[in-house]
Amino acid sequence: MESNQDIPPSSLAPTGIPLANETSRRELLRVVVATSLVNGLEIFNFTVFGFFAGMIGKQFFPAADPMTSLLLAVGTFGVGFFMRPFGAAVIGTYADRVGRRTAMTATIWLTAAGTAAVAVCPPYSMIGVAAPLILVVGRSLQGFAAGGEMGAATTLVMEAGPVSRRGFRVSWQLASQGAAALLGASLGTLLASVMSPGALESWGWRIPFLIGLLIVPVGLYVRRQGLADRNQETLRLVPRTPLAELCHEHGRTLALATLMIVGRTVPAYAIVLYMPSYLAHVMHLLPISGFLASAFSALVLVVVSPLSGLLADRLKRRKPLVLGASVATTVLIYPLFLLITHGHGLLPVLVGVGVISTLVALTAGAGTLLILEAFPLTVRASGLAISYALAVTLFGGTAQFIVTALIKWTGNPMAVAWYVTGACLLSVVSLVLFKEHPASI
Repeated sequence: MESNQDIPPSSLAPTGIPLANETSRRELLRVVVATSLVNGLEIFNFTVFGFFAGMIGKQFFPAADPMTSLLLAVGTFGVGFFMRPFGAAVIGTYADRVGRRTAMTATIWLTAAGTAAVAVCPPYSMIGVAAPLILVVGRSLQGFAAGGEMGAATTLVMEAGPVSRRGFRVSWQLASQGAAALLGASLGTLLASVMSPGALESWGWRIPFLIGLLIVPVGLYVRRQGLADRNQETLRLVPRTPLAELCHEHGRTLALATLMIVGRTVPAYAIVLYMPSYLAHVMHLLPISGFLASAFSALVLVVVSPLSGLLADRLKRRKPLVLGASVATTVLIYPLFLLITHGHGLLPVLVGVGVISTLVALTAGAGTLLILEAFPLTVRASGLAISYALAVTLFGGTAQFIVTALIKWTGNPMAVAWYVTGACLLSVVSLVLFKEHPASI
């Protein structure tokens, strides 16, 4: 049974918990900046693998057929996603029991360990089958950490200040993900332009992962800042089992939220993050073309996400904005991908990817807030973490593997659009069924 959320912001929470005092402007800015830095670096470490999947495949999964190597590499990319639900359940529940900040700190060190394993692992030619095994372990650690980070960090920043500006605050978590993709794509562009193809495939792809280890000093910075977790003491005082409460009382909301997120995670992973590998291995363009397309897409996410958050704060309801952008994405995917595959030169690719990225950004900010406000305080972090992790695991993490297999099986580059359109349609249906709740604490 769904809990009643129709409670005005000035009253008590559904559990009888009083609202915290307003956070000072300076402290609020510190929370937003620190959580955005952590979120951005964690997502950078997790997603940069996708940009270099083709090169990693040659180093760790050598095969006579280049598409087979790519298939195995994107399969390993998906392994990290399958760990995300476990991380979401463990770390998200931990965040709902002892506090958001404590859980976020744990994800930092798990991410650092996984990234280090990928960055320094010798290739298959040196240590044989141990190389792909180490790679899988590193991706698993990254996935476990990323699964819990989304719920802990986004909930912390949402609850850090007034209700009237929470859309804008939450949007910076999503903008930081775009910044992470921009950094990864920009590094790919830079490395592809200054290094020979042989050097880039041999060792140059490791450079972004080494840069990703900057998450360690950032983690130390976050710990020193002592970010205010407004509800930490309250959460520790209320005896409960968040995971059981989430499943038993909010199961329908959790399921619909998961399907809603599919509409933005599949286009992001199957088109935007896949562009470097797709343009190089399927369209046979220079590697720099794919990196430029991904960099442009990420820039759009950085710019549009905060605007989406501001718009969500001005609207009385979030759902119409999310629904409109989701329907537009579903309708436009096929013609836009037709433009990408049949256009001449880089410009059609940039136009198609840019429009898709704009629509994804519009749904991401308001859509995340819509989900957060549907869950009460005591299961909010785990609710967002698990729904997000399930969506990216079942649909986003497998997207590159599925579309690569579809292209290999059908020989048709447009197979990508078929899969993405179906996923977006599923998201639209779930959004129609999703019940919007008024803003509460």
